Amino acid sequence: MTQALENLSGPGKALKAEAPDDSETAGLIRTGKARLADARNVSLALESRFDLAYNAAHALCLAALRCKGYRASNRYIVFQVLPHTLGLGPAVWRVLDLCHNKRNLGEYEGLMEVDERLVTDLITAAEQVVKALNA
Repeated sequence: MTQALENLSGPGKALKAEAPDDSETAGLIRTGKARLADARNVSLALESRFDLAYNAAHALCLAALRCKGYRASNRYIVFQVLPHTLGLGPAVWRVLDLCHNKRNLGEYEGLMEVDERLVTDLITAAEQVVKALNA
């Protein structure tokens, strides 16, 4: 466990210490990879591809956090702790954080404004998460 994750853990904090569950982690990775594969399907609507890629990235990042023995109390934290769970830097987590904000605008305010470049960047970031998980 890294000190940073431990510091974010506790009552009222973003993380809760919880023993890893191999079955849960395997399921998150499986569904993340399946959604990521579907997000690459250019015959789907761009918004659908974004949604698939975002949910893939979230599942994969959550799997990384669960492997470290933590559960998130907020969706966004799984992206912000990537330097501590998988050693991934700002080139990855900033894209995922931006997409989290875009996702929230779409989900809660009906403002789904995505373009091909953003979806491509999101897929690339999710692929980096998969690569780090496999390492």
